[in-house]
Amino acid sequence: MSSDPPFRILPKLVDNTRDFWTGGAVGELRFWRCQDCGYYIHPPQPICPVDYSKNLAVEAVSGKATLASYSINHQNWMPGPELPYVVAIIEIAEQPSVRLTTNLVNCPHDEIEIGMPVRVTFEHHEDPDGDVYIPLFEPDRSV
Repeated sequence: MSSDPPFRILPKLVDNTRDFWTGGAVGELRFWRCQDCGYYIHPPQPICPVDYSKNLAVEAVSGKATLASYSINHQNWMPGPELPYVVAIIEIAEQPSVRLTTNLVNCPHDEIEIGMPVRVTFEHHEDPDGDVYIPLFEPDRSV
């Protein structure tokens, strides 16, 4: 069994998403945040949707989240994670309105529950344009 990460179509690293896709290098899940009202913005936008401020900066969050929904995928649509795998929607602890579609890993399928606490882990992919760290989530057994 290979320890190489599964095939994934990697995102292009551009100015407004680079910090999100590379934060895993230092173990950080990062989002844009309004520096005036504190609202986390994902996906990135040039202006805060709450107070219309342009005073935005990238900040790390705790990496803790809640499983909002999931599906167990049994169809091999393309090369990628080993079947079956879990497609999950998670809500970050700091602001549940920030949701990510991701994969739930390191969890037996019969133990998955909506509302379960999860935490981020990163899948490293080397890329000539810059390494990418895909944020995945696993059960948070510390709670």
